Amino acid sequence: MRYVLQKLGFYVAALWAALTLNFLIPRWMPGDPVDIMISKLATRGPVTPSTRHAIELLLGTDSQQPLWQQYIAYLGQISSGNLGTSVVYFPTPVAKVISQTLPWTIGLIGIATIISFLVGIGLGTLAGWKRGSWLDNVIPVTTMLQSVPYFWLALILLFAFGSVWQVFPLNGGYDVYTTSIGLSWPFISSVLYYGALPALTIVISSIGGWMLGMRNMMVSTLSEDYILTAEAKGLKPGRIMRTYAARNAVLPSIAGFAISLGFVVAGSIVTEAVFSYPGIGSALLQAVNSNDYALMQGIFLVITLSVLGANLLVDLLYTIIDPRTRARA
Repeated sequence: MRYVLQKLGFYVAALWAALTLNFLIPRWMPGDPVDIMISKLATRGPVTPSTRHAIELLLGTDSQQPLWQQYIAYLGQISSGNLGTSVVYFPTPVAKVISQTLPWTIGLIGIATIISFLVGIGLGTLAGWKRGSWLDNVIPVTTMLQSVPYFWLALILLFAFGSVWQVFPLNGGYDVYTTSIGLSWPFISSVLYYGALPALTIVISSIGGWMLGMRNMMVSTLSEDYILTAEAKGLKPGRIMRTYAARNAVLPSIAGFAISLGFVVAGSIVTEAVFSYPGIGSALLQAVNSNDYALMQGIFLVITLSVLGANLLVDLLYTIIDPRTRARA
């Protein structure tokens, strides 16, 4: 219990620090979302000072209030679930923008991350168990693919399979001309078809890191005394590999997977930009380009909560996976 309370206290402090930075960083950036909104309204007629003040209140950037009062108001809005109004998608609330784009990102980046982790850990386990095999010799090739710039790999795959051979579509999240959004097989199949190439890009670029990390940990674990003891007791090789070697070797990878899973919510801005995918990464890019404070803060908040939540979950799971953690706690 003491271990759990210590972890909860640490993550609460980390959340407060993240919220503070989330409030300050957009306000330190050049530009003003109020001016952007006024420039849009100016095309329809003159904008009075009262209108400007109303827009400032709407966007949460009231220049007539000191920064600390804006900070208190910001914390109050966050606690009530009010994330403000987006400039880019005005007058749509930020919460609605996030709820519309987040499922696309979780579906694409989340599934691709889980697939690359499971496949990479499985292949890394076999490569470490059978050192010198053909699978072990393939790892340098996979790490080379990981070193290729992310956007460059996406462009190569898009050119090859979207333009030359035309196996996959060039952009979008689904076929907007023949399907409508809903829980129907035509829509689901269209989403899977349009998301296959972006997901393949993520898997290819990330699987090498999981394989290399797991392979190295397997090699290190196989030299431990308890592995030699298990072999001396006559246990089956498969059981030694899974129960004794892989279970201990996978612990560092689980911590890395937690961080990767937390950043799933952030999406892959490069991938979504290259493939014009309607995820939260594209919304974040538009928010930064338009100095949309409210939308940036809302997306950063969701990213912060997901990363902290994923790490907290893994810290608690460590007490189940690794009994030594319970002993230290």
